[in-house]
Amino acid sequence: MSFLDGRPPRVIAHRGLALDVPENTLLAFARALSARATHLETDIHASADGVAVIAHDPTLSRVAGREVPIAQLTMSELRRIDLGHGQGFCTLAEALDTFPEARFNIDVKDARAAAPAVDAIRAARAVDRVLITSFVPARRRAVTDQLPDVATSPAVSEFLPVLTGAKLGVAPLLRHSLRGFAAVQIPERRGPLQLVTRRTVDRIHAAGAEVHVWTVNDPGDMVRLLDLGVDGIVTDRCDVLRRVVDARR
Repeated sequence: MSFLDGRPPRVIAHRGLALDVPENTLLAFARALSARATHLETDIHASADGVAVIAHDPTLSRVAGREVPIAQLTMSELRRIDLGHGQGFCTLAEALDTFPEARFNIDVKDARAAAPAVDAIRAARAVDRVLITSFVPARRRAVTDQLPDVATSPAVSEFLPVLTGAKLGVAPLLRHSLRGFAAVQIPERRGPLQLVTRRTVDRIHAAGAEVHVWTVNDPGDMVRLLDLGVDGIVTDRCDVLRRVVDARR
C-alpha cells in the first residue's frame, strides 16, 4: 500500500473526526475511518522524554485547560491527562500500530519530534503509508532525509516557486520546484492571493504532483474545489466530504 494508492479524491480527516470526541486521539481516528476517510491528518510534538506524541498545540491549554508545554511532560505524564471520552494523549507509534492499514498525513510541529518519528515509522514499517510535512522545511527534512522513500509535501513557504511556475506556465521551474514532492498541500487562498485555480491545478498535475487543499468544511466549497480538479481535501468533516464524494461518483 502506498500513501497515494487508489484514485482521488482523497478524504483527509483533519485530526480525525472530532465532532463529539477529542481531536488527535485514537477514538477520533477510529471515528474518521468508520466514516470512510481515506487518510488521517495529524500532528506531532516531542515529550520531555523524547517520544513522538500526537498533538497539535505546543501546550495543554486548549485541549486540557492547563498552561503546560507538552515538551515539559513525559509520555507517562501525558497519558494520565484526561482529554475526555476516556481518551488521553497517544504516541505516533501507537497510532500507527493501532491502525495498521491507515494512511497518515503527519505534520511535524517540533524539531525534537523528528528523530522519534523516524524510529516510530520504521518500527511500524509504515514508510509507504505516511506523508511527512511541516510549516518549517528544516523540520520536514529532518525526517525525510532519514526516510528517503517517504512521501512528502512542501511547506507553504516553499510553494512560491511552485505557484510562480504554475501561474506563468514555466514548466521547467515547476518541475524543479516539485522535485521529490508527492503532493502540494495548501489553503485555497493566502491573503489576497488565490492559490488554487483550474490552471494551477492542471499545471501541477502535469508536473507530476497532486493538489490537496486545507481546511475545508463547507460542502459547497468541497464541490467547487473538486470541480477544479483537486486531488484531496483536508477537512474537520470527513463524514460530509465522504457524502459529497460518493454523490459525485
